[in-house]
Amino acid sequence: MSVDTKEPVISPKKRYNILFGLTLLALLLVLWLILGLSTTTFWTTNNIANLLRQGAMIAILAVGQTFVIITGGIDLSVGAIAGFASTIVALLLANGFPIWAAVLITLGIGLGIGLFHGFGIVKMGLPPFIITLATLTSLRGIGLLITNGATISINNDEFTNFSRNDFLGVPNLFWMVILVGIPAYILLQHTRWGRYLFSVGSNAEASRLSGVNVNRTIYLAYTLSAVCASFVGILLATRIGVGNPTQAEGWELQAIASSVIGGTSLFGAVGSVQGPLLGAFILATINNGANLLNVNSFWQRVITGVLIIVIVYFDQLRRRRK
Repeated sequence: MSVDTKEPVISPKKRYNILFGLTLLALLLVLWLILGLSTTTFWTTNNIANLLRQGAMIAILAVGQTFVIITGGIDLSVGAIAGFASTIVALLLANGFPIWAAVLITLGIGLGIGLFHGFGIVKMGLPPFIITLATLTSLRGIGLLITNGATISINNDEFTNFSRNDFLGVPNLFWMVILVGIPAYILLQHTRWGRYLFSVGSNAEASRLSGVNVNRTIYLAYTLSAVCASFVGILLATRIGVGNPTQAEGWELQAIASSVIGGTSLFGAVGSVQGPLLGAFILATINNGANLLNVNSFWQRVITGVLIIVIVYFDQLRRRRK
């Protein structure tokens, strides 16, 4: 009786994700080494904790955004959802709701927004760019109408202390990245729903003919993105202690940039969870380092833009070689 001694075959897509993830990790470590040698404050406990807090919320947004981009779509509303969610949770707490109820209601509203996006794309036939852009502007306006343009203060120490505290020496906000990242990784890489997301992004019509429920998959992607954004809004409210619909302005672009830098293809069907997480902390490191080195903040945007151009260019080259 012969024994099969062949090693398990790793698919090209999985091999690509592993190599790209290791490259991003190496880049992040090199940035940390350079900044550690260039400044005397980078490796201080306070700065590292601040860096982890800075990157955490964009990282969670990037995970949700990645689900959408893998399907070949885009979600421009995540920053507005986060700002709106911070307003809703602050308003609920100000009206005497317990923390658990305020959090669940806010997440439920995020779920509803995601379902609305799916409805607009699937049933109304609107392009993702249009429906999420409309939500971006509408949520800012609705939030301002609800608050009459005012900021809602949160006078709940148990709620606001969450973002300031840590567990095992690691900030609570970073633990929230792990809380979101592990289930997201399992869903994307080890379930049929994850395979459906890649399939729809590769060829929606072929997926439909193969028996994939394309419409349900699109609903799933946009719902996950909106729920992640509303969760970030709650975390944002815990960190700054107020609710304001104008908060998180521009965060949708940072989430997209983190996802793209993390190896997610804007053409769809290529992406991972670990890549965008690393991408978010690479951007946070660049911003943190620029502040420590007193570099003009405008250069941070230039560097981010150049990174996006370079990575998308190489993604195109990779696609042409197939």
